[in-house]
Amino acid sequence: ADTVSGAALFKANCAQCHVGGGNLVNRAKTLKKEALEKYNMYSAKAIIAQVTHGKGAMPAFGIRLKAEQIENVAAYVLEQADNGWKK
Repeated sequence: ADTVSGAALFKANCAQCHVGGGNLVNRAKTLKKEALEKYNMYSAKAIIAQVTHGKGAMPAFGIRLKAEQIENVAAYVLEQADNGWKK
């Protein structure tokens, strides 16, 4: 997966609600490693499913983004979670 592409896609599609790995809609369910682990989202497979199909307040992006793009976003999210969202 291409995390550089994932970063650009994240900025364009996700940062409105998830800036800096946070969550402006549901503050408990951030993209930080601890929250991803707590809510069983700390895997590319889980993130890809959530981004593709949406859940709750989060819209589905499977119509707007290609599978490869969603894989890149998932790789970027995991990379950032592992690095504490410092970049």
